[in-house]
Amino acid sequence: MSVNNDELRKDLSLEEFKKEVLADYYLVNLSRNISITGRREVLTGKAKFGIFGDGKELPQIALAKQFKDGDWRSGYYRDQTWMMAAGLFSAEEFFHQLYGNTDGKLNPGNGGRSFNNHFSTANINPDGSWKELSKQKNSSADISPTAGQMPRLLGLAYASKLFRQNKNLHQFTNFSLSGNEVAFGSIGDASTSEGHFWETVNAAGVLQVPMALSIWDDGYGISVPKRYQTTKENISELLSGFVAEEGKPGFLIYKAKGWDYPGLCKVYEEGIRRCREEHVPVIFHIEEVTQPLGHSTSGSHERYKTPERLQWEVDTDGIARMRNWILESEIAEEKELDEIESASLNEAKEARKNGWNAFMDPIKVERDALVKIIDNRSCVCKREHIDKVGIITNDLKKIINPNRKDVVSSAKKILRSVCSDCTIRGNLQKDLGVWLRRNHEANTERYNTFLYNDTQFSALNVKPEPPVYQEDSEEVAGRQILRENFDYIFANNPLVVTFGEDAGYIGGVNQSLEGLQEKYGELRITDTGIRETTILGQGIGLALRGLRPIAEIQYFDYLLYALQTRSDDLATTM
Repeated sequence: MSVNNDELRKDLSLEEFKKEVLADYYLVNLSRNISITGRREVLTGKAKFGIFGDGKELPQIALAKQFKDGDWRSGYYRDQTWMMAAGLFSAEEFFHQLYGNTDGKLNPGNGGRSFNNHFSTANINPDGSWKELSKQKNSSADISPTAGQMPRLLGLAYASKLFRQNKNLHQFTNFSLSGNEVAFGSIGDASTSEGHFWETVNAAGVLQVPMALSIWDDGYGISVPKRYQTTKENISELLSGFVAEEGKPGFLIYKAKGWDYPGLCKVYEEGIRRCREEHVPVIFHIEEVTQPLGHSTSGSHERYKTPERLQWEVDTDGIARMRNWILESEIAEEKELDEIESASLNEAKEARKNGWNAFMDPIKVERDALVKIIDNRSCVCKREHIDKVGIITNDLKKIINPNRKDVVSSAKKILRSVCSDCTIRGNLQKDLGVWLRRNHEANTERYNTFLYNDTQFSALNVKPEPPVYQEDSEEVAGRQILRENFDYIFANNPLVVTFGEDAGYIGGVNQSLEGLQEKYGELRITDTGIRETTILGQGIGLALRGLRPIAEIQYFDYLLYALQTRSDDLATTM
Protein backbone atom coordinates (compact mmCIF):
# COMPACT_ATOMS: atom_id res chain seq x y z
CA MET A 1 0.00 0.00 0.00
CA SER A 2 1.19 3.51 -0.70
CA VAL A 3 1.78 5.59 2.41
CA ASN A 4 2.87 9.19 2.66
CA ASN A 5 5.67 9.68 5.17
CA ASP A 6 3.69 12.45 6.85
CA GLU A 7 1.05 9.83 7.75
CA LEU A 8 3.67 7.94 9.74
CA ARG A 9 4.95 10.96 11.64
CA LYS A 10 1.66 11.81 13.29
CA ASP A 11 2.61 13.77 16.42
CA LEU A 12 6.34 13.17 16.03
CA SER A 13 8.72 15.93 15.11
CA LEU A 14 10.91 15.34 12.08
CA GLU A 15 13.88 14.65 14.36
CA GLU A 16 11.91 12.17 16.48
CA PHE A 17 10.64 10.46 13.34
CA LYS A 18 14.18 10.15 11.98
CA LYS A 19 15.41 8.77 15.31
CA GLU A 20 12.69 6.09 15.34
CA VAL A 21 13.28 5.05 11.74
CA LEU A 22 17.04 4.76 12.20
CA ALA A 23 16.60 2.82 15.45
CA ASP A 24 14.38 0.40 13.51
CA TYR A 25 17.00 0.20 10.75
CA TYR A 26 19.67 -0.63 13.34
CA LEU A 27 17.53 -3.37 14.86
CA VAL A 28 16.62 -5.08 11.58
CA ASN A 29 20.30 -5.14 10.65
CA LEU A 30 21.25 -6.49 14.07
CA SER A 31 18.63 -9.22 13.77
CA ARG A 32 19.85 -10.17 10.31
CA ASN A 33 23.48 -10.21 11.45
CA ILE A 34 22.83 -12.53 14.38
CA SER A 35 20.93 -14.85 12.01
CA ILE A 36 23.90 -14.98 9.64
CA THR A 37 26.36 -15.41 12.49
CA GLY A 38 24.17 -18.03 14.15
CA ARG A 39 24.02 -20.08 10.96
CA ARG A 40 27.81 -19.99 10.77
CA GLU A 41 28.08 -21.19 14.38
CA VAL A 42 25.96 -24.23 13.57
CA LEU A 43 27.78 -25.07 10.35
CA THR A 44 31.14 -24.90 12.15
CA GLY A 45 29.90 -27.26 14.87
CA LYS A 46 29.57 -24.92 17.83
CA ALA A 47 25.79 -25.26 17.91
CA LYS A 48 23.70 -28.26 16.93
CA PHE A 49 20.83 -26.68 15.02
CA GLY A 50 19.60 -23.23 14.09
CA ILE A 51 16.41 -21.71 12.74
CA PHE A 52 16.11 -17.98 12.26
CA GLY A 53 13.84 -15.02 11.48
CA ASP A 54 15.73 -13.68 8.48
CA GLY A 55 13.48 -11.98 5.93
CA LYS A 56 10.73 -11.28 8.46
CA GLU A 57 12.49 -8.33 10.10
CA LEU A 58 10.44 -5.42 8.71
CA PRO A 59 6.91 -6.72 9.37
CA GLN A 60 7.91 -7.76 12.87
CA ILE A 61 9.27 -4.28 13.60
CA ALA A 62 5.94 -2.82 12.49
CA LEU A 63 3.99 -5.37 14.54
CA ALA A 64 6.05 -4.73 17.68
CA LYS A 65 5.14 -1.03 17.63
CA GLN A 66 1.57 -2.09 18.49
CA PHE A 67 2.52 -4.79 21.03
CA LYS A 68 1.71 -3.16 24.40
CA ASP A 69 1.92 -4.01 28.09
CA GLY A 70 -0.69 -6.62 28.92
CA ASP A 71 -0.73 -8.05 25.39
CA TRP A 72 0.14 -11.68 24.71
CA ARG A 73 2.10 -13.50 22.06
CA SER A 74 1.62 -17.04 20.76
CA GLY A 75 4.07 -17.34 17.92
CA TYR A 76 6.81 -19.55 16.59
CA TYR A 77 10.51 -19.77 15.90
CA ARG A 78 10.74 -16.98 13.28
CA ASP A 79 9.84 -14.16 15.68
CA GLN A 80 13.25 -13.01 16.92
CA THR A 81 12.94 -9.44 15.55
CA TRP A 82 9.50 -9.04 17.14
CA MET A 83 10.84 -10.17 20.51
CA MET A 84 13.89 -7.93 20.24
CA ALA A 85 11.81 -4.91 19.25
CA ALA A 86 9.50 -5.59 22.20
CA GLY A 87 12.48 -5.53 24.57
CA LEU A 88 11.99 -9.18 25.53
CA PHE A 89 15.06 -10.65 23.81
CA SER A 90 18.61 -9.49 23.15
CA ALA A 91 21.34 -10.38 20.69
CA GLU A 92 23.30 -12.03 23.49
CA GLU A 93 20.27 -14.10 24.56
CA PHE A 94 20.01 -15.25 20.94
CA PHE A 95 23.40 -16.95 21.30
CA HIS A 96 22.64 -18.27 24.79
CA GLN A 97 19.67 -20.04 23.18
CA LEU A 98 21.66 -21.19 20.16
CA TYR A 99 24.30 -22.88 22.32
CA GLY A 100 21.68 -24.29 24.70
CA ASN A 101 22.80 -22.44 27.82
CA THR A 102 20.77 -23.73 30.79
CA ASP A 103 21.42 -20.69 32.99
CA GLY A 104 17.95 -19.24 33.53
CA LYS A 105 19.33 -15.76 34.15
CA LEU A 106 21.21 -15.70 30.85
CA ASN A 107 18.59 -17.63 28.89
CA PRO A 108 15.23 -16.81 30.50
CA GLY A 109 13.29 -17.58 27.33
CA ASN A 110 13.71 -21.35 27.47
CA GLY A 111 16.63 -22.22 29.80
CA GLY A 112 18.08 -24.58 27.20
CA ARG A 113 14.93 -26.74 27.25
CA SER A 114 14.17 -26.08 23.55
CA PHE A 115 16.20 -25.28 20.48
CA ASN A 116 16.87 -21.68 19.56
CA ASN A 117 14.25 -18.99 18.90
CA HIS A 118 11.76 -20.57 21.30
CA PHE A 119 10.56 -17.72 23.48
CA SER A 120 8.54 -17.18 26.64
CA THR A 121 8.11 -14.75 29.50
CA ALA A 122 7.50 -15.71 33.12
CA ASN A 123 3.92 -15.20 34.31
CA ILE A 124 4.55 -16.33 37.88
CA ASN A 125 7.15 -15.42 40.50
CA PRO A 126 9.58 -17.99 41.95
CA ASP A 127 7.21 -18.59 44.87
CA GLY A 128 4.35 -19.42 42.48
CA SER A 129 2.44 -16.16 42.92
CA TRP A 130 1.22 -14.28 39.85
CA LYS A 131 3.16 -11.49 38.24
CA GLU A 132 1.31 -8.33 37.23
CA LEU A 133 0.58 -9.48 33.70
CA SER A 134 -1.20 -6.27 32.75
CA LYS A 135 2.03 -4.31 33.35
CA GLN A 136 4.34 -6.40 31.18
CA LYS A 137 4.50 -7.71 27.64
CA ASN A 138 3.76 -11.43 27.69
CA SER A 139 4.73 -14.40 25.57
CA SER A 140 3.44 -17.91 26.05
CA ALA A 141 6.10 -20.62 25.69
CA ASP A 142 6.81 -21.62 22.11
CA ILE A 143 6.50 -25.21 20.95
CA SER A 144 8.04 -26.77 17.87
CA PRO A 145 5.09 -28.34 15.98
CA THR A 146 3.99 -25.96 13.25
CA ALA A 147 0.53 -24.51 13.96
CA GLY A 148 0.70 -25.98 17.47
CA GLN A 149 0.62 -22.42 18.83
CA MET A 150 -2.81 -21.74 17.33
CA PRO A 151 -5.26 -23.38 19.81
CA ARG A 152 -3.84 -21.56 22.84
CA LEU A 153 -3.88 -18.29 20.88
CA LEU A 154 -7.67 -18.59 20.84
CA GLY A 155 -7.72 -18.92 24.65
CA LEU A 156 -5.41 -15.96 25.16
CA ALA A 157 -7.74 -13.81 23.07
CA TYR A 158 -10.90 -15.24 24.62
CA ALA A 159 -9.64 -14.17 28.05
CA SER A 160 -9.81 -10.51 26.95
CA LYS A 161 -13.43 -10.98 25.96
CA LEU A 162 -14.28 -12.41 29.39
CA PHE A 163 -12.34 -9.71 31.23
CA ARG A 164 -14.16 -7.01 29.27
CA GLN A 165 -17.69 -8.36 29.31
CA ASN A 166 -17.82 -9.84 32.83
CA LYS A 167 -17.82 -6.88 35.24
CA ASN A 168 -17.05 -9.21 38.15
CA LEU A 169 -13.60 -9.69 36.64
CA HIS A 170 -12.72 -5.99 36.44
CA GLN A 171 -11.23 -6.20 39.94
CA PHE A 172 -8.39 -8.46 38.72
CA THR A 173 -6.25 -5.66 37.35
CA ASN A 174 -3.06 -7.70 37.68
CA PHE A 175 -4.42 -9.98 34.93
CA SER A 176 -6.22 -7.52 32.67
CA LEU A 177 -7.32 -3.92 32.33
CA SER A 178 -10.94 -4.60 31.42
CA GLY A 179 -10.02 -6.77 28.46
CA ASN A 180 -7.97 -4.15 26.64
CA GLU A 181 -5.34 -6.71 25.65
CA VAL A 182 -4.74 -8.20 22.20
CA ALA A 183 -3.49 -11.74 21.65
CA PHE A 184 -0.91 -11.66 18.86
CA GLY A 185 -0.14 -14.79 16.88
CA SER A 186 2.20 -15.63 14.04
CA ILE A 187 2.45 -18.52 11.62
CA GLY A 188 4.19 -19.40 8.38
CA ASP A 189 2.07 -19.51 5.24
CA ALA A 190 2.69 -23.23 4.71
CA SER A 191 1.53 -24.08 8.23
CA THR A 192 -1.90 -22.66 7.45
CA SER A 193 -2.51 -26.06 5.85
CA GLU A 194 -2.70 -27.59 9.32
CA GLY A 195 -6.06 -28.39 10.86
CA HIS A 196 -5.16 -26.44 14.02
CA PHE A 197 -5.06 -23.27 11.92
CA TRP A 198 -8.51 -23.71 10.39
CA GLU A 199 -10.17 -24.81 13.62
CA THR A 200 -8.74 -21.81 15.45
CA VAL A 201 -9.69 -19.30 12.75
CA ASN A 202 -13.24 -20.60 12.66
CA ALA A 203 -13.57 -20.53 16.46
CA ALA A 204 -12.15 -17.00 16.69
CA GLY A 205 -14.65 -15.79 14.11
CA VAL A 206 -17.50 -17.37 16.04
CA LEU A 207 -16.37 -16.02 19.41
CA GLN A 208 -15.35 -12.56 18.12
CA VAL A 209 -12.20 -12.21 20.19
CA PRO A 210 -9.26 -9.76 19.87
CA MET A 211 -6.91 -12.12 18.08
CA ALA A 212 -4.35 -10.59 15.69
CA LEU A 213 -2.74 -13.24 13.51
CA SER A 214 0.19 -12.51 11.19
CA ILE A 215 0.89 -14.93 8.33
CA TRP A 216 4.45 -14.70 6.97
CA ASP A 217 4.25 -15.71 3.32
CA ASP A 218 7.65 -16.50 1.81
CA GLY A 219 6.30 -18.79 -0.89
CA TYR A 220 7.58 -22.08 0.52
CA GLY A 221 7.07 -24.63 3.26
CA ILE A 222 10.63 -25.91 3.67
CA SER A 223 11.28 -26.99 0.04
CA VAL A 224 7.65 -27.23 -1.06
CA PRO A 225 6.21 -24.24 -2.98
CA LYS A 226 2.77 -22.77 -2.43
CA ARG A 227 1.15 -24.56 -5.34
CA TYR A 228 1.39 -27.76 -3.28
CA GLN A 229 0.30 -26.05 -0.06
CA THR A 230 -2.66 -23.76 -0.62
CA THR A 231 -5.66 -23.71 -2.94
CA LYS A 232 -5.29 -20.75 -5.33
CA GLU A 233 -1.81 -20.25 -3.82
CA ASN A 234 -3.22 -17.40 -1.74
CA ILE A 235 -4.27 -17.85 1.87
CA SER A 236 -6.04 -14.48 2.23
CA GLU A 237 -8.11 -15.20 -0.87
CA LEU A 238 -8.95 -18.59 0.57
CA LEU A 239 -9.97 -16.89 3.85
CA SER A 240 -12.15 -14.27 2.14
CA GLY A 241 -15.30 -16.07 3.25
CA PHE A 242 -14.37 -15.24 6.86
CA VAL A 243 -14.41 -11.48 6.22
CA ALA A 244 -16.99 -9.64 8.33
CA GLU A 245 -20.09 -8.33 6.58
CA GLU A 246 -23.01 -6.20 7.71
CA GLY A 247 -24.84 -8.25 10.32
CA LYS A 248 -22.43 -11.15 9.86
CA PRO A 249 -19.45 -10.91 12.24
CA GLY A 250 -16.17 -12.28 11.01
CA PHE A 251 -12.57 -11.21 10.48
CA LEU A 252 -10.79 -8.14 9.22
CA ILE A 253 -8.14 -9.18 6.70
CA TYR A 254 -5.24 -6.92 5.75
CA LYS A 255 -2.57 -7.53 3.12
CA ALA A 256 0.86 -5.91 2.96
CA LYS A 257 4.27 -6.51 1.41
CA GLY A 258 7.07 -7.74 3.64
CA TRP A 259 9.50 -5.16 2.24
CA ASP A 260 7.23 -2.09 2.59
CA TYR A 261 8.27 -0.48 5.89
CA PRO A 262 5.87 2.52 5.82
CA GLY A 263 3.00 0.40 4.50
CA LEU A 264 3.54 -2.23 7.19
CA CYS A 265 3.61 0.39 9.95
CA LYS A 266 0.35 1.86 8.71
CA VAL A 267 -1.51 -1.41 8.26
CA TYR A 268 -0.53 -2.76 11.69
CA GLU A 269 -1.47 0.51 13.37
CA GLU A 270 -4.95 0.45 11.88
CA GLY A 271 -5.57 -3.28 12.23
CA ILE A 272 -4.46 -3.55 15.86
CA ARG A 273 -6.37 -0.41 16.85
CA ARG A 274 -9.61 -1.94 15.58
CA CYS A 275 -8.78 -5.32 17.07
CA ARG A 276 -8.18 -3.75 20.49
CA GLU A 277 -11.13 -1.36 20.49
CA GLU A 278 -13.79 -3.44 18.72
CA HIS A 279 -12.71 -6.92 19.83
CA VAL A 280 -12.77 -8.19 16.27
CA PRO A 281 -10.27 -10.81 15.08
CA VAL A 282 -7.76 -9.63 12.50
CA ILE A 283 -5.51 -11.44 10.04
CA PHE A 284 -2.47 -9.83 8.43
CA HIS A 285 -1.34 -11.63 5.28
CA ILE A 286 2.23 -10.44 4.72
CA GLU A 287 3.30 -11.35 1.20
CA GLU A 288 6.61 -11.23 -0.68
CA VAL A 289 8.56 -12.11 2.43
CA THR A 290 12.04 -13.45 1.72
CA GLN A 291 14.08 -16.15 3.45
CA PRO A 292 17.70 -15.34 2.56
CA LEU A 293 19.27 -18.08 4.71
CA GLY A 294 16.85 -20.83 3.72
CA HIS A 295 14.58 -22.78 6.02
CA SER A 296 17.14 -23.81 8.66
CA THR A 297 20.69 -25.08 9.08
CA SER A 298 19.48 -28.54 8.06
CA GLY A 299 19.61 -27.66 4.37
CA SER A 300 20.28 -25.09 1.68
CA HIS A 301 17.50 -23.41 -0.29
CA GLU A 302 19.77 -23.33 -3.33
CA ARG A 303 18.79 -26.98 -3.69
CA TYR A 304 15.18 -26.21 -4.51
CA LYS A 305 14.88 -22.55 -5.55
CA THR A 306 15.59 -21.51 -9.11
CA PRO A 307 18.31 -18.96 -9.86
CA GLU A 308 15.55 -16.53 -10.84
CA ARG A 309 13.80 -16.97 -7.49
CA LEU A 310 17.05 -16.54 -5.57
CA GLN A 311 17.79 -13.32 -7.45
CA TRP A 312 14.23 -12.11 -6.77
CA GLU A 313 14.82 -12.63 -3.06
CA VAL A 314 17.99 -10.54 -3.23
CA ASP A 315 16.19 -7.76 -5.09
CA THR A 316 13.16 -7.90 -2.77
CA ASP A 317 15.04 -8.11 0.52
CA GLY A 318 13.26 -5.91 3.06
CA ILE A 319 16.38 -4.45 4.63
CA ALA A 320 17.80 -3.37 1.28
CA ARG A 321 14.41 -1.90 0.34
CA MET A 322 14.25 -0.03 3.66
CA ARG A 323 17.70 1.41 3.05
CA ASN A 324 16.62 2.68 -0.38
CA TRP A 325 13.43 4.17 1.09
CA ILE A 326 15.40 6.03 3.79
CA LEU A 327 17.73 7.48 1.17
CA GLU A 328 14.94 8.41 -1.24
CA SER A 329 12.97 10.04 1.59
CA GLU A 330 16.10 11.98 2.62
CA ILE A 331 15.77 10.74 6.20
CA ALA A 332 19.50 9.96 6.31
CA GLU A 333 22.54 9.84 4.06
CA GLU A 334 24.54 6.81 2.96
CA LYS A 335 27.38 7.45 5.39
CA GLU A 336 24.99 7.42 8.35
CA LEU A 337 23.43 4.15 7.21
CA ASP A 338 26.87 2.61 6.66
CA GLU A 339 27.77 3.47 10.25
CA ILE A 340 24.54 1.91 11.52
CA GLU A 341 25.21 -1.29 9.57
CA SER A 342 28.77 -1.45 10.89
CA ALA A 343 27.66 -0.88 14.50
CA SER A 344 24.99 -3.58 14.27
CA LEU A 345 27.53 -6.05 12.90
CA ASN A 346 29.92 -5.25 15.74
CA GLU A 347 27.17 -5.83 18.31
CA ALA A 348 26.36 -9.17 16.73
CA LYS A 349 30.02 -10.21 16.91
CA GLU A 350 30.29 -9.11 20.54
CA ALA A 351 27.07 -10.94 21.42
CA ARG A 352 28.40 -14.12 19.81
CA LYS A 353 31.65 -13.89 21.74
CA ASN A 354 29.92 -13.25 25.06
CA GLY A 355 27.42 -16.01 24.45
CA TRP A 356 30.10 -18.55 23.59
CA ASN A 357 32.26 -17.63 26.57
CA ALA A 358 29.28 -17.82 28.93
CA PHE A 359 28.53 -21.31 27.61
CA MET A 360 32.08 -22.68 27.55
CA ASP A 361 33.69 -21.10 30.63
CA PRO A 362 31.74 -23.15 33.24
CA ILE A 363 32.51 -26.37 31.34
CA LYS A 364 36.19 -25.51 31.21
CA VAL A 365 36.15 -24.85 34.95
CA GLU A 366 34.68 -28.32 35.49
CA ARG A 367 37.25 -29.82 33.11
CA ASP A 368 40.15 -28.06 34.83
CA ALA A 369 38.96 -29.22 38.26
CA LEU A 370 38.92 -32.80 36.97
CA VAL A 371 42.34 -32.48 35.35
CA LYS A 372 43.73 -31.15 38.63
CA ILE A 373 42.59 -34.37 40.30
CA ILE A 374 43.88 -36.81 37.67
CA ASP A 375 46.94 -35.02 36.28
CA ASN A 376 50.31 -36.57 37.17
CA ARG A 377 48.65 -39.55 38.82
CA SER A 378 49.93 -42.11 36.39
CA CYS A 379 48.97 -45.72 36.74
CA VAL A 380 50.89 -48.11 34.50
CA CYS A 381 48.78 -51.21 34.29
CA LYS A 382 50.71 -54.33 35.41
CA ARG A 383 48.96 -56.46 32.80
CA GLU A 384 48.68 -54.11 29.80
CA HIS A 385 51.76 -51.99 30.58
CA ILE A 386 50.14 -48.70 29.61
CA ASP A 387 49.26 -45.58 31.62
CA LYS A 388 45.49 -45.51 31.17
CA VAL A 389 44.96 -42.51 33.46
CA GLY A 390 47.56 -40.50 31.57
CA ILE A 391 46.07 -41.37 28.18
CA ILE A 392 42.54 -40.39 29.22
CA THR A 393 43.85 -37.18 30.82
CA ASN A 394 45.81 -36.17 27.73
CA ASP A 395 42.86 -36.96 25.44
CA LEU A 396 40.67 -34.69 27.54
CA LYS A 397 43.22 -31.89 27.48
CA LYS A 398 43.35 -32.02 23.67
CA ILE A 399 39.65 -31.23 23.25
CA ILE A 400 39.54 -27.53 22.40
CA ASN A 401 35.85 -27.05 23.19
CA PRO A 402 34.80 -29.89 25.49
CA ASN A 403 31.19 -30.53 26.39
CA ARG A 404 29.96 -31.91 29.70
CA LYS A 405 29.70 -35.42 28.31
CA ASP A 406 33.41 -35.35 27.40
CA VAL A 407 34.34 -34.31 30.93
CA VAL A 408 32.07 -36.64 32.89
CA SER A 409 32.84 -39.58 30.59
CA SER A 410 36.55 -39.09 31.19
CA ALA A 411 36.06 -39.27 34.95
CA LYS A 412 34.00 -42.46 34.65
CA LYS A 413 36.49 -44.04 32.23
CA ILE A 414 39.27 -43.55 34.75
CA LEU A 415 37.24 -45.21 37.50
CA ARG A 416 36.63 -48.16 35.19
CA SER A 417 40.23 -48.33 33.98
CA VAL A 418 42.13 -48.35 37.28
CA CYS A 419 42.64 -51.91 38.46
CA SER A 420 41.32 -52.93 41.86
CA ASP A 421 44.81 -53.71 43.14
CA CYS A 422 46.35 -50.44 41.92
CA THR A 423 48.09 -48.47 44.69
CA ILE A 424 46.50 -45.16 43.65
CA ARG A 425 42.95 -46.50 43.34
CA GLY A 426 41.73 -45.67 46.86
CA ASN A 427 42.54 -41.96 46.94
CA LEU A 428 41.75 -41.46 43.25
CA GLN A 429 38.38 -43.14 43.62
CA LYS A 430 37.59 -40.95 46.63
CA ASP A 431 38.57 -37.69 44.87
CA LEU A 432 36.73 -38.60 41.67
CA GLY A 433 33.67 -39.61 43.66
CA VAL A 434 33.51 -36.17 45.27
CA TRP A 435 33.91 -34.50 41.86
CA LEU A 436 31.24 -36.68 40.23
CA ARG A 437 28.72 -36.12 43.03
CA ARG A 438 29.24 -32.36 42.90
CA ASN A 439 28.78 -32.29 39.14
CA HIS A 440 25.81 -34.64 39.26
CA GLU A 441 24.05 -32.25 41.65
CA ALA A 442 24.91 -29.27 39.44
CA ASN A 443 23.69 -31.07 36.32
CA THR A 444 20.47 -32.08 38.04
CA GLU A 445 19.85 -28.38 38.63
CA ARG A 446 20.73 -27.59 35.02
CA TYR A 447 18.73 -30.28 33.25
CA ASN A 448 16.10 -31.81 35.54
CA THR A 449 14.40 -28.82 37.15
CA PHE A 450 11.05 -27.20 36.31
CA LEU A 451 9.59 -30.52 35.23
CA TYR A 452 6.84 -30.15 37.83
CA ASN A 453 5.29 -27.44 39.94
CA ASP A 454 7.46 -27.34 43.06
CA THR A 455 5.83 -24.25 44.60
CA GLN A 456 3.30 -24.06 47.41
CA PHE A 457 0.57 -24.19 44.77
CA SER A 458 1.44 -27.67 43.55
CA ALA A 459 -1.57 -29.96 43.22
CA LEU A 460 0.35 -32.48 45.32
CA ASN A 461 0.01 -30.12 48.27
CA VAL A 462 -3.80 -30.23 48.21
CA LYS A 463 -4.97 -32.18 51.22
CA PRO A 464 -7.70 -34.69 50.39
CA GLU A 465 -11.00 -34.60 52.23
CA PRO A 466 -12.11 -38.20 52.76
CA PRO A 467 -15.83 -38.85 52.28
CA VAL A 468 -17.93 -39.45 55.38
CA TYR A 469 -20.80 -41.91 55.10
CA GLN A 470 -23.68 -42.18 57.52
CA GLU A 471 -26.03 -45.14 57.74
CA ASP A 472 -28.91 -42.84 56.94
CA SER A 473 -27.09 -40.87 54.20
CA GLU A 474 -29.38 -39.97 51.33
CA GLU A 475 -28.61 -41.71 48.06
CA VAL A 476 -28.58 -39.37 45.07
CA ALA A 477 -27.41 -39.62 41.48
CA GLY A 478 -23.71 -38.91 40.96
CA ARG A 479 -24.50 -36.07 38.54
CA GLN A 480 -26.26 -34.19 41.36
CA ILE A 481 -23.16 -34.34 43.53
CA LEU A 482 -21.10 -33.00 40.63
CA ARG A 483 -23.64 -30.26 40.00
CA GLU A 484 -23.66 -29.13 43.63
CA ASN A 485 -19.88 -29.13 43.61
CA PHE A 486 -19.79 -26.99 40.44
CA ASP A 487 -22.42 -24.68 41.92
CA TYR A 488 -20.26 -24.11 44.99
CA ILE A 489 -17.14 -23.46 42.89
CA PHE A 490 -18.86 -20.93 40.62
CA ALA A 491 -20.44 -19.15 43.57
CA ASN A 492 -17.11 -18.72 45.33
CA ASN A 493 -14.60 -18.01 42.56
CA PRO A 494 -15.46 -15.51 39.80
CA LEU A 495 -12.37 -16.58 37.83
CA VAL A 496 -13.86 -20.02 37.13
CA VAL A 497 -15.47 -20.63 33.73
CA THR A 498 -16.47 -23.77 31.89
CA PHE A 499 -17.19 -24.44 28.23
CA GLY A 500 -17.65 -27.40 25.94
CA GLU A 501 -20.04 -29.40 23.82
CA ASP A 502 -23.54 -29.23 25.33
CA ALA A 503 -22.08 -27.74 28.53
CA GLY A 504 -24.25 -24.62 28.50
CA TYR A 505 -27.94 -24.54 27.67
CA ILE A 506 -28.78 -28.18 28.45
CA GLY A 507 -26.28 -28.42 31.32
CA GLY A 508 -24.01 -31.09 29.89
CA VAL A 509 -24.74 -34.36 28.18
CA ASN A 510 -25.01 -36.00 31.62
CA GLN A 511 -26.71 -33.01 33.27
CA SER A 512 -23.85 -32.35 35.70
CA LEU A 513 -24.22 -28.60 34.97
CA GLU A 514 -28.01 -28.56 34.93
CA GLY A 515 -29.43 -25.08 35.53
CA LEU A 516 -26.05 -23.43 36.11
CA GLN A 517 -25.91 -21.42 32.88
CA GLU A 518 -29.21 -19.81 33.78
CA LYS A 519 -27.83 -19.03 37.24
CA TYR A 520 -24.34 -17.76 36.30
CA GLY A 521 -24.74 -16.60 32.70
CA GLU A 522 -23.46 -17.60 29.28
CA LEU A 523 -20.04 -15.99 29.76
CA ARG A 524 -19.22 -18.38 32.56
CA ILE A 525 -20.94 -21.56 31.37
CA THR A 526 -20.73 -21.69 27.61
CA ASP A 527 -21.60 -23.98 24.73
CA THR A 528 -18.97 -24.53 22.04
CA GLY A 529 -18.93 -26.08 18.61
CA ILE A 530 -17.55 -29.52 17.96
CA ARG A 531 -13.85 -28.54 17.99
CA GLU A 532 -11.95 -30.43 20.66
CA THR A 533 -8.45 -29.10 19.96
CA THR A 534 -9.52 -25.49 20.41
CA ILE A 535 -11.65 -26.32 23.44
CA LEU A 536 -8.42 -27.47 25.06
CA GLY A 537 -6.59 -24.46 23.58
CA GLN A 538 -9.17 -22.14 25.12
CA GLY A 539 -8.41 -23.67 28.48
CA ILE A 540 -4.64 -23.33 28.11
CA GLY A 541 -4.86 -19.69 27.06
CA LEU A 542 -7.32 -18.77 29.81
CA ALA A 543 -5.18 -20.47 32.46
CA LEU A 544 -2.08 -18.57 31.30
CA ARG A 545 -4.00 -15.34 31.85
CA GLY A 546 -5.06 -16.12 35.40
CA LEU A 547 -8.54 -17.55 34.87
CA ARG A 548 -9.60 -20.99 36.14
CA PRO A 549 -11.06 -22.82 33.14
CA ILE A 550 -12.83 -26.15 33.08
CA ALA A 551 -12.62 -27.45 29.50
CA GLU A 552 -15.33 -30.04 28.88
CA ILE A 553 -14.98 -32.69 26.17
CA GLN A 554 -17.77 -35.23 26.06
CA TYR A 555 -16.19 -38.58 25.30
CA PHE A 556 -12.78 -40.24 25.25
CA ASP A 557 -12.83 -40.73 21.48
CA TYR A 558 -13.42 -36.99 21.05
CA LEU A 559 -10.51 -36.26 23.37
CA LEU A 560 -8.16 -37.94 20.90
CA TYR A 561 -8.69 -35.02 18.51
CA ALA A 562 -6.81 -32.90 21.06
CA LEU A 563 -4.02 -35.43 21.68
CA GLN A 564 -1.28 -33.37 20.01
CA THR A 565 -2.23 -30.25 21.94
CA ARG A 566 -2.26 -32.24 25.18
CA SER A 567 1.18 -33.76 24.63
CA ASP A 568 3.06 -30.87 23.01
CA ASP A 569 1.43 -27.86 24.67
CA LEU A 570 -0.55 -28.67 27.80
CA ALA A 571 2.05 -31.12 29.15
CA THR A 572 4.97 -28.72 28.60
CA THR A 573 3.42 -25.28 29.09
CA MET A 574 1.29 -25.79 32.18
